Amino acid sequence: MAGFYIHIPFCKQACHYCDFHFSTSVKYKDEMLHALIKEIQLQKNYLNGETIETIYFGGGTPSVLEAGEISRIINTITELHTVASNAEITLEANPDDLNEAKVKALRKTDVNRFSIGIQSFFDDDLIWMNRAHRSNQAEASVKRVQDAGFQNITADLIYGYPLLSDTKWKQNLDKLFELSIPHVSAYSMTVEPQTALAAFINKKKQPPMNDQQSAAQFMVLMQAMTDHGFEHYEISNFCTPGNYSRHNSNYWQGVKYLGIGPSAHSYNSEARQWNIANNAKYMQEIESGKLPAETEELTEENRLNEYIMTSIRTIWGLNLNRLNTIAKGSADELQKAARSYFDKEWIIQKDDTILLTPTGKLYADNIASGLFF
Repeated sequence: MAGFYIHIPFCKQACHYCDFHFSTSVKYKDEMLHALIKEIQLQKNYLNGETIETIYFGGGTPSVLEAGEISRIINTITELHTVASNAEITLEANPDDLNEAKVKALRKTDVNRFSIGIQSFFDDDLIWMNRAHRSNQAEASVKRVQDAGFQNITADLIYGYPLLSDTKWKQNLDKLFELSIPHVSAYSMTVEPQTALAAFINKKKQPPMNDQQSAAQFMVLMQAMTDHGFEHYEISNFCTPGNYSRHNSNYWQGVKYLGIGPSAHSYNSEARQWNIANNAKYMQEIESGKLPAETEELTEENRLNEYIMTSIRTIWGLNLNRLNTIAKGSADELQKAARSYFDKEWIIQKDDTILLTPTGKLYADNIASGLFF
């Protein structure tokens, strides 16, 4: 099994916190669509004939595409690959794009899962983030998608920023529960270099993020999700039983995937590959029949560290036997490095698997890096 990721590098406007690759101009959308389809053709042998289990449209804002354009991309994939009959096909969407006509048109495509970028149900927060939608559009978009017959829906929320009081955070979560959304991705606000938010903070126009606030709101998040029957299956991801994101779960479990589009990454178990993050150069290279990508062959140490980094974050944990299949004896070395985390009760071991405790989830990245070889 393998996955496809399609990077759509267009957004209506730039969120202040975002450092993903995109353009706010859709002037060359037709040319980009042509390049994406041509890259799928150029990369047809990358996955060595493995069945495609998931297709994910990310970005950027994939919902700027018309339904017919999305179908053209999916049809190109199905023409060149065997796609599972029950494949999960996800479209990231902003609430303001999901009007009645758009949802009706998307119902006629093979898209069967929506990832809706809500972020907050408060207008002052959305304005602060420079989001293109407002809170009434967020709620309406979810109901519209549900009314059209889509049940496999996930929503994004952000916490840990100055405007978000604990009371507002709880109200955001309550609204999601009220809407009966089966999957939630919640992220702590991070300040990335070269973003508007970073510039505002550097110029003292905005206060810096507060780590204690983020930690406290993360604890509120975990408790609320547990109380409503959600599984905390990855640090930032929660779902009702069985409603995991199959695409993202495959990332964490080391399944092969092909990334299409500018800045997209690919992985085939032996190497990682990433495309240039420049729309004009990407299209120029693709048009000339070249792949605008760099490749890194994975060493044994790379594979060990990648497995540690991805597995420790999940409900399935870090399996010591699998670690030994990558490098014999590595499990013993890791258990020695993990002693201090056991002592702090940040991790526990069940049979041959190491898992984070609720407190340990606050320090997931530090624990992973501390266990690296």
